[in-house]
Amino acid sequence: MLKRMNDREALTRRDALRLMAAGIAGSALLPSLAGASVNGESRESGPRARRIERVGLQLYTVRRALGKDLEGTIAAVAAAGVRELEFASYYNKKAAWWRALMGKHGLTTPATHIGLPRTDAEWAPHFAMAKEMEHNWVIVPWLDAGMRKTADDWKRAADRLNAGAAMAEAAGLNFGYHNHDFEFAPVDGTTGYEILMTRTDPKLVDFELDIYWAVKAGQDPLAMMERWPGRYTCCHVKDAGPPPDRAMLDVGAGTIDFAKIIEKGRTTGLRHWFIEHDNPTDPIASVRASALAMTQF
Repeated sequence: MLKRMNDREALTRRDALRLMAAGIAGSALLPSLAGASVNGESRESGPRARRIERVGLQLYTVRRALGKDLEGTIAAVAAAGVRELEFASYYNKKAAWWRALMGKHGLTTPATHIGLPRTDAEWAPHFAMAKEMEHNWVIVPWLDAGMRKTADDWKRAADRLNAGAAMAEAAGLNFGYHNHDFEFAPVDGTTGYEILMTRTDPKLVDFELDIYWAVKAGQDPLAMMERWPGRYTCCHVKDAGPPPDRAMLDVGAGTIDFAKIIEKGRTTGLRHWFIEHDNPTDPIASVRASALAMTQF
């Protein structure tokens, strides 16, 4: 419970469930949860409640632009309406430099992507940097192909996530895993995603739902949130074209019903919505289009 409250954000349904489990469901606190905010938003009914006021961005989207002009790209991202950033690299800059730049543009940095290190002992410097950056989540974005060939491989991966999450908690951080589509491929009568979900500790390991990759894999994000409420705290928002190709598109340009997903996410624990496009033709234009669309749902 303290771990979640240290995030300095409003209580979510996940927090409420933990309060109930602690035996205080009848307290005066719980009725207020119905109107609690998520990223500064009201949970009141109506069109306004469906909007995401603090739109986030996974900086992988603008990695090429950042490689050419860090400060100019961050300024353009902020001007596009983005208010939260999820990092994928620090471009050899120290945390103090980034914090100053973020402060200049009124940006916060709730999360970062860090690849699973070779050994758990190698997590320490990554967690130290995350704390300096004032991140709340460290999220593993990928598993190499050699780590996911069999069900036993996936079990070992889940155990690694549990171990990393325990270390993250000790460091005062939250920990998660981000999906692509390969997690949903059949393996030994199940799927890697099923193994990760059922074998990781729900008190320690959150999941970042990449809505596009889930849809591309034939999954229903609404059903996923319904089945595993509270496990999804962050998500990636990018649109998909029609089948069979399911081309990756800017938010609002494809077939995904984000209005319904946002409404469901608000009731199942989603806090951060990071727009993303893996290979945009014009990164800043893509950010502008997706950020604008996120204010319309």
